[in-house]
Amino acid sequence: MKILMVCLGNICRSPLAHGVMEHLAHQNGLNWEIDSAGTGNWHIGAQPDRRSIAVARRHGIDISGQTCRQFEVADFERFDQILVMDYSNLNDVKALARNEEEHKKISLFLKDKIVPDPYHDDDQFDLVYQMIMKRCKEFVEEYTSTI
Repeated sequence: MKILMVCLGNICRSPLAHGVMEHLAHQNGLNWEIDSAGTGNWHIGAQPDRRSIAVARRHGIDISGQTCRQFEVADFERFDQILVMDYSNLNDVKALARNEEEHKKISLFLKDKIVPDPYHDDDQFDLVYQMIMKRCKEFVEEYTSTI
């Protein structure tokens, strides 16, 4: 399975989700390709936000080697699932979908609610990490129970 995590700048939420899902997939022997991207272009080529790196590191996950990039139309061909963090990301990615098949690949990461953007509040990074970890564990369990 190939999964793309998407947020606004690809520096806070999607790198965390990328790192957590990659970590869990590896732990469970799943040969998944995980990546992340942002709908905006402000941070292309940069590392994830230092606070995302720190919260991941506190939980034994290293995301410092990730490089921020912008979502591109070619991602629809490369990935099976595109998981977005909020409704703005959802609308931006859906606007780029060229057909129903591509639309079907896009969904909210938390199914029916958003992952809040912690960028302007240092205290939100732990909460966001916990939300992401919980959903990634559920995702892995859902997938492995269907194999």
